[in-house]
Amino acid sequence: MYVTLQNGDNCSPDQPLTKSRSPVTFRRNLTKGDHLFREADQAKSIFEIESGVLRLTRVMVDGRRQVIAFGYPGDVVGFPSSNCYHSDCDALTPATLFVYSRDALERESGDVVLHRRLLQAALAEISGMQDHFLMLGRKSASERVASFLMTINERVGSPIGHYDQFTLPMDRSDIADFLGLSTETVCRAISQLRKSNIITLENSHTVIILKPAALGAIADFVK
Repeated sequence: MYVTLQNGDNCSPDQPLTKSRSPVTFRRNLTKGDHLFREADQAKSIFEIESGVLRLTRVMVDGRRQVIAFGYPGDVVGFPSSNCYHSDCDALTPATLFVYSRDALERESGDVVLHRRLLQAALAEISGMQDHFLMLGRKSASERVASFLMTINERVGSPIGHYDQFTLPMDRSDIADFLGLSTETVCRAISQLRKSNIITLENSHTVIILKPAALGAIADFVK
């Protein structure tokens, strides 16, 4: 879910949680813009993303927004803090989610395999947060943007000829609020990558990586 991992691995479990065939599972569909939950709502369920992309955000008292994470297929969202959700979560694209009841999961007689998979997902989220903090504290603006693009490509990129292509469902302000930068800085960094012929944009949301080694060098990206 934290898409700035240094090793290129995603934060999702090795296989979908639904492999456990848990009887507490059902699907929920979201359209673009729908909220899955809001900060301080009672956390009654945990969700695994089957398809689509989600955005987790928090808004400070003075109105400033922080994008905490972007959720991609295989990611788990909705881990509670003191029985409540600690962020807002909305859909950047149409999405389908597997829904797991917290009550059923917390019973001693609950699904052991599912419990183990959720624990793995929670530990992976902690690891992703640590990578994200490292990036925010130590990387320059250009390195942050390059890291973001590299990891999105690792998650969802697909080959087109000799290059890789992926779609960014979020806008530049979302990326800026995730990377701790201004929107103008993100736009400048992307423009510089284009001028250097490292990436090209088919449109404002579709990125084609022309020189992955050069992008990785800027990101200091180690697989």
